[in-house]
Amino acid sequence: MTPYLTVEGGVAALEFYKKAFGAVELARTTTPDGKLVHGRLRIGDSIIMLSDAFPGARTSAPARLGSTTVTLHLYAKDVDSLWERAIRAGAVPTMPLDNQFWGERYGQLSDPFGHHWSLSMQVRMTASERKTKHEEAMASFASGESTTPPKD
Repeated sequence: MTPYLTVEGGVAALEFYKKAFGAVELARTTTPDGKLVHGRLRIGDSIIMLSDAFPGARTSAPARLGSTTVTLHLYAKDVDSLWERAIRAGAVPTMPLDNQFWGERYGQLSDPFGHHWSLSMQVRMTASERKTKHEEAMASFASGESTTPPKD
């Protein structure tokens, strides 16, 4: 399955995803005034397609909606390096990168175009660390506390 993202600033999004996630550009078609009609990228072994938002289209960019209903997930061999790379490129952390009770080092980011990303890698954890992380997470869920920082 290949996600097709709608953005405001398609050409800038192509460049951001290359810088932030090491995407390889496979295709780019623009209008005479520079709007992205179609772009195709490869991140690892996955393809992502994207375009600018156009009037009359059935899709809209997260910037216009104020949110998105999808989180794009990337597994990495070195999630800490990928995390730092994405932040240097302009991504904003929405859930800190940390070892989670399910055995992954996991965090969430928002890109400058309004799309949500989660990054992770599997990690070895002691039974004690896993138990402590699980208890903390369940206490947070039970109290109704959010596990992500508030939005600005």
